Amino acid sequence: MCKHILNAQVSIRAPCCKKWFDCPECHDEQMGDHELEKSYELVFACKKCKKVFRKDSREMEDADEYCPHCDNHYVIPAKTPELRLEIEGADGDHRMLRDERDPTRARRAENSIFGSGGIGGAFRD
Repeated sequence: MCKHILNAQVSIRAPCCKKWFDCPECHDEQMGDHELEKSYELVFACKKCKKVFRKDSREMEDADEYCPHCDNHYVIPAKTPELRLEIEGADGDHRMLRDERDPTRARRAENSIFGSGGIGGAFRD
């Protein structure tokens, strides 16, 4: 699972080390000993149908944005994680500060699977 591109539809095989990655940043993080080798021929693995296919980036057309096996559209705008800093409860929501559940509810007899008479109380004479 890629932490850089949240909606990655394919994995790409790196031509330098023959390993699969979701994005170039993942390759750089996991393989610190070498840089990603550039190549015109790309080998993809579709995450929807799990099948592998090749594409030449010099001859890419609009129809090549889809998996040839399942028609999954894999060339889509990337969703990247947003950096946000929020403070919970800052909007004045008092439920974040106090537990409003009924503290006596868990101890009530009608909530027990055994009823109020203990184990087997309903079958006593």
